[in-house]
Amino acid sequence: MSKLKIAVQKSGRLNEDSMKILKEIGISVDNGKDQLKASARNFPLEVFYLRNGDIPQYLRDGVVDAAIIGENVLIEKGNDLKIVERLGFSKCKVSIAVPKSSKAKSLKDLDGKRIATSYPNTVNQFLEKAGVKANLHMINGSVEIAPNIGLADGICDIVSSGSTLFKNGLKEIEVLLKSEAVLATSPMISDENQALIDKLQFRLKSVLKGRESKYILLNAPNDKLEEIIRILPGMNSPSILPLAREGWSSMHSVIDKNDFWNIIDELKANGAEGILVCPIENMVL
Repeated sequence: MSKLKIAVQKSGRLNEDSMKILKEIGISVDNGKDQLKASARNFPLEVFYLRNGDIPQYLRDGVVDAAIIGENVLIEKGNDLKIVERLGFSKCKVSIAVPKSSKAKSLKDLDGKRIATSYPNTVNQFLEKAGVKANLHMINGSVEIAPNIGLADGICDIVSSGSTLFKNGLKEIEVLLKSEAVLATSPMISDENQALIDKLQFRLKSVLKGRESKYILLNAPNDKLEEIIRILPGMNSPSILPLAREGWSSMHSVIDKNDFWNIIDELKANGAEGILVCPIENMVL
């Protein structure tokens, strides 16, 4: 049987989140310390642990069939590669930052200035769109120190919490793009392995939908059921069961976690009681 070859970042936060979601979709990987390749016990899959910046070329050459990778890396090095699923974790921004003492307030204020970055293609693309001409200094790692040592007037780098910028006396003045982890595939993937990707993607969708949703149970007076159904449409329609208490029913449904508190307020205003909210592990639609 063919095995699906999937690349993940060798170390760091993206590696941890990638291995976590593989575990959540039921794939057990025997990954020992410092291994460059590991096999799954219960799915025809091999995981390759690679440098993030090298992954687009491995996909392009067909060395791996798929990868969990930061979208920002694909934009920089692999914008010809296909994204099949957005995974919603490892979110960050690619931003322009300058010293706090700088008078620059936007990208245009860096016209004719020096920008240090690990993302030259991304920066050049945005500079061209903005009609800005700047001198790029390519740096691999520790980009944020460039202004402090006089190498550049500003930087372009990934920003997660912003703490690194703060520690180095920098301020963000422009967000070029927002990024998250994505599942990307090789243009050379075989039909057999594409079928495995489809199975993998089905599981991922179930987990990701579960993360976005909450299961809710409540008791409601029967004369308020129509209004509460309007508030809680569910995946199709809510489940309603009569209670031993006359004139009352139990209702079960699913809500979007982002609307949680607004929905709870509406439910209470319409007489709902005994509201229980539970996390959902998977949602198979």
